[in-house]
Amino acid sequence: MTPTREELLKTAIYTGPHKVNSRSDNSNFVPTTSYLNLKKVFLKLKESKGNIVHVLGAPGTGKSTNIYQALKKTGLETCEVSSTLPSINTSPSQVFKILITDLKKNTGSTTKKEAYLKLAEYDVVLFADKFHDPHLIQDNLIGFSLWTRNNTLWPIIFYLICIKEYIQFHSEFQNMNLVFQTAWRLRLRGKKYDIFTQVGWLSRLLVKLLAYLFCVVEISYTPAETINIIKSHLKDIDREKIDNAIHKFGCRPRLILEYLEPP
Repeated sequence: MTPTREELLKTAIYTGPHKVNSRSDNSNFVPTTSYLNLKKVFLKLKESKGNIVHVLGAPGTGKSTNIYQALKKTGLETCEVSSTLPSINTSPSQVFKILITDLKKNTGSTTKKEAYLKLAEYDVVLFADKFHDPHLIQDNLIGFSLWTRNNTLWPIIFYLICIKEYIQFHSEFQNMNLVFQTAWRLRLRGKKYDIFTQVGWLSRLLVKLLAYLFCVVEISYTPAETINIIKSHLKDIDREKIDNAIHKFGCRPRLILEYLEPP
C-alpha cells in the first residue's frame, strides 16, 4: 500500500546509504571541528530562547548528519517541521500559507499564535530534511529545496514574508529557538549551485550578512577530516582513490562516497 502524505511526513527521510536524515542513522559518524562548533552552539540553546541558527554547507558535506548528531548528543527536545507543496509553480504567498496550515495541523492548533506558542515549548524548532527534501522520499511530493531550485527570485519574496511574520509575532518567536538547515539552490547554465557556498564572492557576501544578523555555523572539512570520514565507511579503500576523489569533488564526503561506492 502506498503511504499517505501524512505518514511520509511523520517518518525520517532516507535517500541512500550515505545521506543521514534522522537521529538514529548516524552509526559511522566522525566528529570534526565543524561538528564540535555546532554542538557548542546547540548546548547554549538549552539555557536560552529567541535564538536563530543557520547551518550552512555545500551539497554533500552532511549538514543534516551534523545537525541530527548534535541534537542527539545535546539531548535537545526538538520539533522538526514538515511541509510539502502542491506544485513547483506555487507562489511565495501560497508557500507560506501552506507552511502555516501544516504547522497548525501538526501541532493541533486552530490559530497561528497557538501553533507558535506550542512550538515554543520545545528546546528547538528545526527546519531540515522533512521541510526541504520530502520529494526525495516520493516523486509526487515537492519540498522547499525543489521549489527554490526552480524559482530563482521567488524565495526572496518568501523570505520577506517570513521577516514580516517574525516582526508581527516577535514576542512569540522570542520564546522559540529556530534552527535552519540553510540552502538556496539555483540553476545556472544548466548546473545546480547553493547560493550560500558555491557562487564565489556573492556567497561570501551573503554569509557575512547572515552572520551579522544570526548565528551561523558552516559545515566544512579539511582533507584529513574528509579522509577519516571516508575510511569510517570504506575500511579498505585505497588512499590514492580517496585523494583523487577529493581532487574531483572537494571535501564533500557524501559525493565522494557515492562516487567510490555507487549503489
